[in-house]
Amino acid sequence: MSSRQRLSYVLILGALTALGPFTMDTYLPSLPTLQADLDTTTSLTQLTLTATTVGFGIGQLLVGPWSDRVGRRLPLILATSLHIIACLGAALAPNIEVLSVFRFLQGFGAAAGGVVAQAMVRDLFGGRPLVRMLSNLALVNGLAPVIAPVLGSQLLLIMPWRGIFWVLAAYGAFVVGCVALWIVETRPPSARHGSAHATVGARYKAVLTDRIYIGIVLVGSMNFAGLFAYLSASTFLFQDLYDFSPQQYGLLFAVNSVGIIIGVQTAGRLSHRVGPQWILASSTAVMLAAAIAIVITSAAGLGVWGVMVPLWFFICACGFGFPTVGVLTMNSHPHEAGTAASLLGAFQFVLAGVVAPIVGLFHLTSGLPMGAIMVVTSTLSVLGLWFVVRPKTVPDIGH
Repeated sequence: MSSRQRLSYVLILGALTALGPFTMDTYLPSLPTLQADLDTTTSLTQLTLTATTVGFGIGQLLVGPWSDRVGRRLPLILATSLHIIACLGAALAPNIEVLSVFRFLQGFGAAAGGVVAQAMVRDLFGGRPLVRMLSNLALVNGLAPVIAPVLGSQLLLIMPWRGIFWVLAAYGAFVVGCVALWIVETRPPSARHGSAHATVGARYKAVLTDRIYIGIVLVGSMNFAGLFAYLSASTFLFQDLYDFSPQQYGLLFAVNSVGIIIGVQTAGRLSHRVGPQWILASSTAVMLAAAIAIVITSAAGLGVWGVMVPLWFFICACGFGFPTVGVLTMNSHPHEAGTAASLLGAFQFVLAGVVAPIVGLFHLTSGLPMGAIMVVTSTLSVLGLWFVVRPKTVPDIGH
């Protein structure tokens, strides 16, 4: 693959990977307005976020194994087309119940982007090149959740909250067009039917009996759930409690995106000299320390800066974890890459969907509830790494 082809794949597959996070997070700054417009409660409003993440998780469970069976392009195009239709339905939803249904379908349709993009990268690369490519995708995947609210806050300056869904529909159409024109099939028929893992059951058995894979899925899911505690609480915490405008809220996400960039890029470079499992060991420890700091500063009443500073380090540490989790789950499963990616994504987003309404149950008078949930998820992540994965037992990823 030439440098030009590699760049085109990074850009298009990156756009696919970003479809899910953009679908979930672009409308976050509009939640207070949406809640008032539809005359509903905070918990029901946050359930629209839960519906999206659950749809995304279930969609990945179906699309990933399907792409291993029939190839990558067909599931990608059909699922993303469903996403476009669901965006149009959400834009026209008359109440919170109908909106939640279409948000579920949005998540289900966007599922193909994340899981199939990773599977395509695994089809094409292995060893250290896989690390580099997954680091590029992880950068997009890590930046998308923090850039999306920035975009949403700016869109609210020129359109009502429903307009965000029209923009998402246009983005989905653009992605489908790029796939149809420039992305070729990376899983030929011989790979679908000629391996020992040709059946769905064999592919699930291969990944579910891999202790290291299961442990890394646990670690990655807990890290993502901790990040999602921030995403689901932040719009109410910073806009309602600390009186941020939608634009100031977007700026906060832009600052945090710098942490994601630093984490992802540094992890990608370190992986040439340090095993990804050891990078993950350091990043999970930093996440736990930062989460504890948020609890302490919130309990001490140190205000917005007491939350924002340790929060930045938490998000930066998340960035270190994104590419390492991807490499450790995908490298050992070339024959069932779609299935491996789908299970990782499903666990991540279903757990994130569970976290969102839990945060909504608390009256956010400080960052304490958000920080407490981050402490729980980070603790489980550290325990999963050291007692299930056991870093010393992880084989070298090769070249």
